[in-house]
Amino acid sequence: MKAFLASWGAVLVAAFGVTVMAGAGMSLTVLDHWYYNLKKPSWQPPDWLFGPAWTLIFIGEVTAAVIGWHAITNFWVTTLFIILLLINAVLNILWSYFFFKLRRPDLARKEVLFLWLSIAAPMLLLAVYAGKAWLYLLPYLLWVSFAAILNDAIVRLNAPFGEAL
Repeated sequence: MKAFLASWGAVLVAAFGVTVMAGAGMSLTVLDHWYYNLKKPSWQPPDWLFGPAWTLIFIGEVTAAVIGWHAITNFWVTTLFIILLLINAVLNILWSYFFFKLRRPDLARKEVLFLWLSIAAPMLLLAVYAGKAWLYLLPYLLWVSFAAILNDAIVRLNAPFGEAL
C-alpha cells in the first residue's frame, strides 16, 4: 500500500506541476488582433494543432518526471532533476510571457535557447538513470525546436519589436 501511495503521489505532484505550467502558459497566450496581424510563414501549423500537441507533450513530461522520480535513487541527483524540471517550467512560461504578453517575439527568440537547454538537461539525466525514459521528453524538445524556427521566422517577417537588446 505504501509503494502504491508513493507512486500515485509522484503522479499527482507531476500532474499538478505540469497543470500549473500549462495554465500559466495558456493564461499568457492571447490570440488577439496583434497576434493575427503578425506576418507568419506559410508553413506555420494551424492554431487548433497547438492544443493537442501541448497536451501530448505534457503527458510525456508527467510520464518522464514520474519515471525519473522512481529511477533516480541518489538524493542529490533527484534534487537536481526536480530543479531542472522547475527551471523548465519557469522558462516555458517565460517564453509565452515574452511572445504574447509583452508582444516581443524577439525576446522570446533569445529565450527559446534556454528553454531548449532546459528540456535537454533532464533528458540527459533520464538517459543515464532511467534508460529510455528520456524519449518521453523528445516530442517536447522537437516541438520547441520547431517553435524556435517558427519564432525566428516571425521575428524576421515582422521586425523590429521594441528597442534592440
